[in-house]
Amino acid sequence: MFTRHPLVTIVIAQLFGTSLWFSVNGVGLALQEAVGLSEGDLGLLTIAVQAGFITGTLVIATTGLADRVRASHVFAAAAVTGAVINAAFILTVEDISAGVLLRFLTGLCLAGIYPLGMKLVVSWTPSHAGAALGWLVGMLTLGTASPHLLRGVTLTLPWQWPLLLASGLALVAAAMIFRLGVGPHLPPTAKGGRPWAGLLAFQQRRFRAAALGYFGHCWELYAFWTLTPFLVARELTRLGASAGSVSWLSFAVIAVGMPGCVLAGRASRRYGSAHVAFVALAISGVLCVFYPLIGSAPPLFLLALLLLWGFSVIADSAQFSALASAAAPRDRLGSALAMMNAIGFALTIPAIALVTSLWANQGLGVIWWLLPGPVLGLVAMRGLLRPAGRT
Repeated sequence: MFTRHPLVTIVIAQLFGTSLWFSVNGVGLALQEAVGLSEGDLGLLTIAVQAGFITGTLVIATTGLADRVRASHVFAAAAVTGAVINAAFILTVEDISAGVLLRFLTGLCLAGIYPLGMKLVVSWTPSHAGAALGWLVGMLTLGTASPHLLRGVTLTLPWQWPLLLASGLALVAAAMIFRLGVGPHLPPTAKGGRPWAGLLAFQQRRFRAAALGYFGHCWELYAFWTLTPFLVARELTRLGASAGSVSWLSFAVIAVGMPGCVLAGRASRRYGSAHVAFVALAISGVLCVFYPLIGSAPPLFLLALLLLWGFSVIADSAQFSALASAAAPRDRLGSALAMMNAIGFALTIPAIALVTSLWANQGLGVIWWLLPGPVLGLVAMRGLLRPAGRT
């Protein structure tokens, strides 16, 4: 069953595995009430996950682990370990230092899930990487949003339930990928190689352009996802609506990126990944500019804009990965993607720190701190809009 439908297996496992990513954010409001966590504390916990992911991807990239060990084995081991660590957070919730450490370790495990998921997709469906990776990143988006959904459906239950459910989903993901294995469309795993081999891909002009566009996208993306509950809560307060709706609407704003990724993947087969990524990044950049300027607009209108933003802010991600995959050396594909992920996610840390620390004082004005990402990303992408040539 698994090998008959490998892409379906991988994207569902990606959904389940990445539910660990924002599991604490999904119960953030409940934690603020239960143990007195502040917006800054939640930002610190989010940054810890990002830092762990960056560290993990650097280890994978510099050691060549992604190219020396079967990707399915790394994915499965990371998902099982991440599930255990995520559940252990419940025991340390009142100790912010211990919580930060556990979230860091969770991010470390996620480094064995997301980049290796990309490699698995390429190993099974190399001829339609843009569309296939669209599904993969769509499921990453849905996985990121799922803690808000899990909180919504367990609103009458203790806050620990969504974390335990996320851990259970990660265990299922591990079993699925372990059974699936690696596809037939990659060269044999590398037996040696130099440290930092993933950096060699940056010698390729088109890989470099895709990576720089991806870096601009990363600066905006996770900071926006971190802000989403705050932005939604602001508009619900203006509407006089129940705070219980924050989880559902936050889920909707992030999860709408899933169809955005899928539709962008389909469009890439007609218009090319570079053009699709450029349009998506331009839309989210325009929203960065204008959203704070129209903060007094009707709340329902602003909620609709948040849905549009959620749709576009992630739609370009898979296309950057597809462009990078096509340009990277085939025998170092896993290391190259892991290195690109590591650098991109490093940029999410200052962006998240800025918006969470300044939200209380600047309100919607913090959104302008996201603007450099789309602007610099669009500038870097100009080379991708030209036909492939010499590198």
